[in-house]
Amino acid sequence: MEQTLSEIHTMPGHLIRRLNQISTAIFSDRMAAENIKLTPVQFAALSEIEAMPGIDQATLAGAIAYDRVTLGGVVDRLEHKELVRRTISPNDRRARVLSLTANGVQLLNKARPIVKSLQNNILLGLDIKERDLFLHLLIKAIEAGNDLNLWGQNDVIINAAGGGITDSRRLVCDYHHTY
Repeated sequence: MEQTLSEIHTMPGHLIRRLNQISTAIFSDRMAAENIKLTPVQFAALSEIEAMPGIDQATLAGAIAYDRVTLGGVVDRLEHKELVRRTISPNDRRARVLSLTANGVQLLNKARPIVKSLQNNILLGLDIKERDLFLHLLIKAIEAGNDLNLWGQNDVIINAAGGGITDSRRLVCDYHHTY
């Protein structure tokens, strides 16, 4: 007897959540196989800190599209692992700025080629042209979603062309280097 799937299997939200589960599982399996204790969010945070040494936690949260409170815990764990250093901002004594430690640089350099190599596994059923189109459409959808500002932050603008900090509230990120 053939089983009929429910309508959720054609809904973008469900499919994106499922692809995120696949992506996270592939990442976790590869990191475990390489004996690297790093989550996708930690990898993203380390990558952004490397790209922007001295970034503050609020800007980092926007750069990797993570809420500030949860990101505080991520940074706590990275600091505990001695991968990140948190220091008082020279511009605002209330703020903390982040930089990678030597251990953080070493771990990121070890993890980066592995993370780059697993990207094709995340989109395994797609050929090169389909992957490029999928990424183009994904970026387009994310840019449109950012305009909605549904999470109450005005921190993140995804721009496929890349860029830098445009002002204290807006950050332009290059999605091609995050993972």
